[in-house]
Amino acid sequence: VQLQASGGGLVQAGDSLRLSCAVSGLTFGSYAMAWFRRAPGKERELVAGINRSGGTTYYADSAKGRFTISRFNAKNTAYLQMNSLKPEDTAVYYCAAGFTSSLRTRLQEIEYKYWGQGTQVTVSS
Repeated sequence: VQLQASGGGLVQAGDSLRLSCAVSGLTFGSYAMAWFRRAPGKERELVAGINRSGGTTYYADSAKGRFTISRFNAKNTAYLQMNSLKPEDTAVYYCAAGFTSSLRTRLQEIEYKYWGQGTQVTVSS
C-alpha cells in the first residue's frame, strides 16, 4: 500500500495550494480519507476528512471556509484545496486512509492505518 502526498510548497499569506494524495495497493472506495498536519512543536491534528463515497466531509474549525477536501475514486486520489492560507497553516501535511464498511466521515485517528510520507507547506507573512 502506498499513499503519495504532493503539492506542498512555499507560498505567501493569502495564496492557495492544492495537495494531492495518490493511493495504490488498496480498494480506494472502501477507505475513508483524511488530511492531518503537524506544525513545528505541536501535535498532529486532523484537518479534514471525507467518507469513502465522497458524499460527506468534516473540517477542523481552523479549516472551515478555507479548505476543501475531495476525492476522485476513479483515480484513487484525494485532494485538499487550501485557500486564503495563513502563516499558522505552516506544517507538514499527511494524507491517511482508514478502512470502513460504513459511510462514516470521521474515524478515530487510530483507525487510519495507512499514511503518506507528508508534504511540507510553508506560508510566509
